[in-house]
Amino acid sequence: MRARFRGWVYWLTALAVLGLAVAGAAGCAPWRAIEAAEVLGDIAAGPKPSRLKRITPQPRRGPVAYEVAGRRRRGDLYRPGEDARAALVLVPGIARAGKDDPRLVALANTLARARFTVLVPDIENLRALRVGPADAVAIADAIHYLAGDYPAGEDPAGGRGEPATVGLIAISYAAGPALLAALRPDTRRRVRFVFIIGGYYDSEAVLTFFTTGYYRDGPNEPWLHRTPNAYGKWVFVKSNAGRLGDPGDGAVLERMAERKMANLEADITDLVAALGAEGRSVYALLANSDPDRVPALIAALPEGVRADIAALDLKRQDLSKLQARLILVHGRDDAIIPYSESKALAAAAPEGQAALYVVDSLAHVDLGAAGLIDMLILWRAAYRLLSEREED
Repeated sequence: MRARFRGWVYWLTALAVLGLAVAGAAGCAPWRAIEAAEVLGDIAAGPKPSRLKRITPQPRRGPVAYEVAGRRRRGDLYRPGEDARAALVLVPGIARAGKDDPRLVALANTLARARFTVLVPDIENLRALRVGPADAVAIADAIHYLAGDYPAGEDPAGGRGEPATVGLIAISYAAGPALLAALRPDTRRRVRFVFIIGGYYDSEAVLTFFTTGYYRDGPNEPWLHRTPNAYGKWVFVKSNAGRLGDPGDGAVLERMAERKMANLEADITDLVAALGAEGRSVYALLANSDPDRVPALIAALPEGVRADIAALDLKRQDLSKLQARLILVHGRDDAIIPYSESKALAAAAPEGQAALYVVDSLAHVDLGAAGLIDMLILWRAAYRLLSEREED
């Protein structure tokens, strides 16, 4: 770990120099070029020291409670030590720790040091390792809160009044609910940008990949294969166990998912034998290795499961209504959601509205040992994010 961090410091130093040259040639702001390198360095450092930590005040993290349309919500608000220049909602991924996941806390602090006011909503569903279309409502409520629809006397921007920018950052499968929130008629004009790390576009394509390992690099392209991380498959099972009409089968699938998520090598023969018709239809999809069979296996799933798959399928959404700019980051080495999904999402967005950054080493959402080319691509993504703090 120490050697990896030293490697990042070396490349970031080179990147800062290169960034200045690129910024000068492209007419970019040199100070923002340096700041983008400092932000990347702080992300790589995690809780360890970094230049950004040395030159910026410690952000203030505190709990907040708010109510939108009678729905009571809570979360954590990270206020910059300096005047905030923008605000964003950071949506947790599917993780038991939720808003308290150490990696998410570190990222929120980095963003606050970059002078974003950051709201991390507490989304119970995601903490329970589930994701559904209702999560879009929780995200939309967080958007309303930061955009100014909060009770009188509460100012999440820290004394600056209504923030100039409301953005969204979503990770992994949370990309679906986040974009659904950004597409809602009541929020779409309030969301300036959506930054997605390791996201998806086509639910059927994602199901095909994490059950069979097959994916396509574009429409009508031949099948490609890589070994998927089986963890994503069992997150799907846990997420959908409660949507079966047969509660007994749902309970068996829940136990199956918990056992496999604790140990991917665990034997589940006894649980498979206990499944009824609905549970067997889910297991048939999991056990399948033929990508061409996936559409029929999805069609055979219980109605509740199919309904939520469809509701979270961004391919079925009218993205022409999206007003926010899209910034998409994905790793070619992603073994949970293939990078082709971010490519497809970028292609489906309104023309000129999406920026796609694909790197070699980004194991889903965790930075690996990056070379200079990857660092330059990530620097461009960080520069783009920091640019979103400015008014048009």
